[in-house]
Amino acid sequence: MIKTITYQFHPEKAYGIITINRPEKRNAISMEMAESLLQVLEKANNDPLKFLVVTGAGNRMFCAGGDLTDLHGDLSVADAETSLLKMMEVLHRLAVFKVPTIALLNGGAAGGGCEIASACDIRIAKSGTRFGFVQTNLGIIPGWGGGVLLAKRVHPSFAYQWIMEGTIYDVKTLEMKGWIHRVVNENEWENTDKLLKSYLTKSYRQMQILKSIFLEEIGVIGLKDTMQKEVEKCATLWDSEEHKNAVLAFLNRS
Repeated sequence: MIKTITYQFHPEKAYGIITINRPEKRNAISMEMAESLLQVLEKANNDPLKFLVVTGAGNRMFCAGGDLTDLHGDLSVADAETSLLKMMEVLHRLAVFKVPTIALLNGGAAGGGCEIASACDIRIAKSGTRFGFVQTNLGIIPGWGGGVLLAKRVHPSFAYQWIMEGTIYDVKTLEMKGWIHRVVNENEWENTDKLLKSYLTKSYRQMQILKSIFLEEIGVIGLKDTMQKEVEKCATLWDSEEHKNAVLAFLNRS
């Protein structure tokens, strides 16, 4: 069976890479994958990494968000909250990971995919990609705590606007807004060592110190509680007619 979440540790270069490996489903995250992500993050935390990379398989999407087979519109508020909290834990662990985390955005992202990207410290994207916090178009709000994280990555006013409007932005616009740190042409994308060169030259101790300072700067005391409140508020919208109808329309379109 092909693993939908893979983790590789490269000891000679001292970094790890988590790959969301479900390209046929646009790398959508199932509940089983959420469990796998928690397991590989635990493993990565025990490895002597200078930094951790998160990417997606294929060239279509980094991640399309949650798998609507699991996160369907018929879940109760309580069941939705339980399911959403799994991925919130994944995002929180990424956000406070011991060394820098880098999202290599091999394709676009929507909804929860943008939340995962926002949990990482650095976002490097392929040219021509597009990204959208589109949850409000489905009658809900970000459900994995990623809205809270977005407001720590960009100006809170833009984070508020992006989430409220549900806009899909091109990569160049998001580079100007500071959410994307670097845009890479497709013909340069396959050379991972070149993409990561700036990070490979640093020492483990440097990276550990830099991450600890960064966490102090953005303020992570109480972060998990704030993310959990966002999840709880998202869950209260789960059984709304707006959400049920939006999910049904999406599934019929698919």
